[in-house]
Amino acid sequence: MRKDIPKKVVHGDRIIRLRKITGKKLLDFGANLNPFPPEIGWKPDASLLASYPDDSYHRLKETIARLVVRDIDEICVGNGSVEIIRSFCYAALSQGDGVYIPHPTFGEYLFSARLAGAGETADPDEAKVRFLCNPNNPTGTLLPRAHVIELLRKAERRDQILCIDEAFIDLSDPSQSVIDISSPHLFVLRSLTKSFAVPGLRVGFGCGDGDLVAAIEAIRPPWTVNSFAEDFAVRCLARSEELKKSRKSITAEREWLTNAFDEIGIAHRPSDTNFILLDLSKPAADLAECLLARGVVVRDCTSFGLPQSIRVAVRTHKENQQLVGALEACVH
Repeated sequence: MRKDIPKKVVHGDRIIRLRKITGKKLLDFGANLNPFPPEIGWKPDASLLASYPDDSYHRLKETIARLVVRDIDEICVGNGSVEIIRSFCYAALSQGDGVYIPHPTFGEYLFSARLAGAGETADPDEAKVRFLCNPNNPTGTLLPRAHVIELLRKAERRDQILCIDEAFIDLSDPSQSVIDISSPHLFVLRSLTKSFAVPGLRVGFGCGDGDLVAAIEAIRPPWTVNSFAEDFAVRCLARSEELKKSRKSITAEREWLTNAFDEIGIAHRPSDTNFILLDLSKPAADLAECLLARGVVVRDCTSFGLPQSIRVAVRTHKENQQLVGALEACVH
């Protein structure tokens, strides 16, 4: 067995276990999901179970192509964007290559790069691949499109690949996306998980150069997007315009929450999306345990390298009021 396999990345996916352990009906502020998703009205078609999925996923890719205005051969799909990150790293990186990753950010980029034999470099000029989460998880910062295009031009001059994870951009400001730009030096990731609040139904897609996409599709095991997931994804993507309403409601609730945090005296980072990073004066684990006792689950950001920070999702107004009440009880 290989001895150089890194430890798995910690994710905020504890809610099912915690509900079983505590026996409580917990509010999950640790998962950054759209609290106001479009109503899809989808019902599983049992007849889809009688056949293998179409491993080319032509129907799903056609739907994505119309949405992002890209050629179908520039689109790959996967069992959530994490699978695409993993496949991308195996396709784009070789043993000894360097990757540049601004921290704090999503841990899967470095994990997948290491699995592919690459290592992290502190010098962006030395990197084969430069990763960027935009908006960034866990800080909520959104870089404008013009800034990202500047990074792309640098990547083109250095013969690098700029990998942009836009998992949260539909809940932030999609006009800042670069998914419409075709370049052999750019690869863009998207996920349905956050925008349509379906973490249990794993669907993600990526857009990039045709040769890179072909390699990613070859690396992906067959049929990783099941037939139910593909059918649901097609229906979701057809309702993407309705995410405008989601963004408006999220902005209003985010502003309400940040005002409430100011009143309580909790420091927080400016956020452009559906979650907020809170900076504490005590270990995040202690506050997380106190909130759990009051029925609220948050994301302890120790795994992001922020042991005194928690991340909270923006949820409905009633739920946000419950979060604020629990925080007031725990910090005073």
